Amino acid sequence: MENIVGWLLSLLSGLNGFRFGREIAVFLISLMPILELRGGLLAASILGLSPLKSYIICIIGNIIPVPFILWLITWILDLMRKSKHFKGIAKWLDKKVDKHKGGIEKYGFWGLVLFVGIPLPGTGAWTGCLIAACLEMDRKKAFLAAMIGIIMASLIMMAISFGLLKFIIG
Repeated sequence: MENIVGWLLSLLSGLNGFRFGREIAVFLISLMPILELRGGLLAASILGLSPLKSYIICIIGNIIPVPFILWLITWILDLMRKSKHFKGIAKWLDKKVDKHKGGIEKYGFWGLVLFVGIPLPGTGAWTGCLIAACLEMDRKKAFLAAMIGIIMASLIMMAISFGLLKFIIG
């Protein structure tokens, strides 16, 4: 992940000349699938932003896509499945859902909280909400579960990205 974040930071380095340019770069990384707030907090740490400012920016960036995913992704996937250009991406997303849906399907709300909240490769709000939407979970409950998971993941990643774990342990 560090390599991707570093590459994106170099790509977004033109923002550094602007007021709040580093913050905008962190926000944009936090919006992205796969990286989400995990990548955003890592980027913020690399850029030397304060932990509190970084935390707020990354939480907001990670939350913004959630309602759109929950309410629109099944419609978008249906369109993609019908398109010869996007059918492959839709199949890839369907496989991703099938691969990860077990725990969320079995444990419902708390399964989604843990899926979003434990920062492992392939987990996070984007994938968790995609799975929740495909499983036709109640969207309001799924949104709440995603929010709790995002906060959980952010606390874990703050400890990792800003070395707070090292500070706590000694």
